[in-house]
Amino acid sequence: MTKEKLVYRGKSKDVYEIAEGQYAGKYRMVFTDRGTGYMENGKPVFDPGYDVVVGEIPGKGAVACSFATHFFKLLKDKGIASHYIASHGDNEMIVEPAVPISLAEEAPEYNGSAPLANLEFTWRNNGQGSFWRRYPFIKPCRKLNCLVEAWTKGDTDILITFESLEDTGVMTRAEIEQVKSLVTEIAAVVTRDMASRGLHVIDGKFELGRLKGGDGRILLIDEISPDVLRVCRGYAPDARGDCSIHSKCIETKFAGGKRTIV
Repeated sequence: MTKEKLVYRGKSKDVYEIAEGQYAGKYRMVFTDRGTGYMENGKPVFDPGYDVVVGEIPGKGAVACSFATHFFKLLKDKGIASHYIASHGDNEMIVEPAVPISLAEEAPEYNGSAPLANLEFTWRNNGQGSFWRRYPFIKPCRKLNCLVEAWTKGDTDILITFESLEDTGVMTRAEIEQVKSLVTEIAAVVTRDMASRGLHVIDGKFELGRLKGGDGRILLIDEISPDVLRVCRGYAPDARGDCSIHSKCIETKFAGGKRTIV
């Protein structure tokens, strides 16, 4: 299939509009080998919880596409809608064109104004990554009850409260409750599937939106892949559900006013 029009270039994927053939008008997502993380001592540390591309991991795109295909098909079998149509080749997926949850800027005449381009929803089974960096008073990998958060997407993702989304008109209260329920439902499917393979999902993130020309309902778009999940093996919960062996696999640092956790 010929790549016609580049619609979007993200941190890990490129999206093209298909111009002709069976899928004319649909989008093709190309999963790349690009990976996000941070630099340490001049070397990239890959971590899906970060926003900056720090290098490439050979074969990562093909793995991500296969992974996403599995979960989109699993969700379809469970009656959970998404924009997924089909997968082609090792790292390409055909999807319905969708519009992310967004909002135009109210006062473009003011310097620095900007639209809300997209939202991302994180869900957390444990306190790790940016959650611990924001709330260092908790024990790393403390059990959380699939806590859902919203973030504005951009060069740097920014946490936004659900109250702010409602009061600014981005979403209604009913839509917010629907989103929380949908994210929790999908997270439960992913968590159970990974557990059946001996893996524990610490946290993840999803993007939601509406199909172009659809009925307006909010559904899963983008992907479910290793790029959006933090997973571990050997999770051993204590009586509270916290990981009892977190000290063996988690390392934190604090230097120059900056916290890191790996």
